[in-house]
Amino acid sequence: MSDAAQQRRDQVNRGALQDIRVVELGQLIAGPFCGQLLGDMGADVIKVEPPVTGDPMREWGQGAEKVQWEVIARNKRSVSANLRVPEGQALVRRLIATADVLVENFKPGTLEKWGLGPDVLLAEFPHLIIARMSGYGQTGPYSDRAGFGGIGEAMGGWRYIVGEPDRPPSRMGVSIGDTLTATYGCMGVLAALHVRARTGQGQVIDAALYESVLQVMEGLVPEYDRMGLIRERSGSILKGIAPSNVYTCKDGEFMIGANKDSLWKRLAAAMDRPELGDDPRYATHLARGENQDELDALIDAWTRTLTMDQVDALMTAHSIPAGRVYRAPDMLADPHFQAREAIIEVETERFGPLKMQSSFPRFSATPGTVRRPAPAVVGQHNAEVYGELLGLDAAELAELAAQGVI
Repeated sequence: MSDAAQQRRDQVNRGALQDIRVVELGQLIAGPFCGQLLGDMGADVIKVEPPVTGDPMREWGQGAEKVQWEVIARNKRSVSANLRVPEGQALVRRLIATADVLVENFKPGTLEKWGLGPDVLLAEFPHLIIARMSGYGQTGPYSDRAGFGGIGEAMGGWRYIVGEPDRPPSRMGVSIGDTLTATYGCMGVLAALHVRARTGQGQVIDAALYESVLQVMEGLVPEYDRMGLIRERSGSILKGIAPSNVYTCKDGEFMIGANKDSLWKRLAAAMDRPELGDDPRYATHLARGENQDELDALIDAWTRTLTMDQVDALMTAHSIPAGRVYRAPDMLADPHFQAREAIIEVETERFGPLKMQSSFPRFSATPGTVRRPAPAVVGQHNAEVYGELLGLDAAELAELAAQGVI
């Protein structure tokens, strides 16, 4: 391969957003996860953290060793800046001048208070794209309220329908409201970059936690508007969608989704009960929904006589969507995860080799990668970034540090 061809390939392999710079001002999950997604796709993400303390995400996660930071802060360079003082605001403003995208998830009005609101920034940097994530959005009567992901899940309709019918609302084991908002924020940035390529103009992306959750609520609102129907908690099933549930085997739990007429006939054949495929109680979508509990009990009684491997083989042979209910060790051992490199090993500064989810989605020509581990310390790249982009020398950086600005 020629040197020029190798150089072209290396450029391609840095990711789809290799020519995009992002300044991330956010903390915790919504803003930083948006930054992670953009960084995984190749963007140069410069994360601004408060001096000394840094992003609280550095201390989040379960277990004695806090490794969640290693995922959400990968592919980022860390600089420190005190945004509560004019000197820090001026420094970050100079940094934003070099950027294509600004990501933030502070309470609405905070950037404006710091002199970094979109009206000011877009007047000076009309190409800038500003992704703002907040609890209730930048407008409306609730906009100035504090909001976390769990509150967005509650207001957006998610919490009420999750859990068992005879218990209070439950939650997922991850911060789904935050990550949904970050994902919509990232989608907005990508669309805005497309518009900017055509017009040269940046814009503001306003992603609210509660509206991000609302977007995935399927028919919840129109069902009420048309029929007065209020969805209720239904445990491990969706009411009227059957069979689609987790069933018990001799050695564990197994998910089967045969909620389509043709799939149900194939499942009946797999159970060696082909007559059930045409049984009027189960033959149609509506009939299976009306007899959902009875049908689930029938399938569960069958799976209890078999191991997971036996059920898996039968489901595969009959082309029925099904699979084990995985935990982390199951994922690490699975040959499909391994073949697609869905989980990768990253050499981190604090913990050495660490397994984590790979970048996603997959690109055929410009694949996302983990090019650098999460910064181990706050402001780790101060000299590199402030020197490279702003031309500050060691003496100037030392003075800013002595003043508590960085």
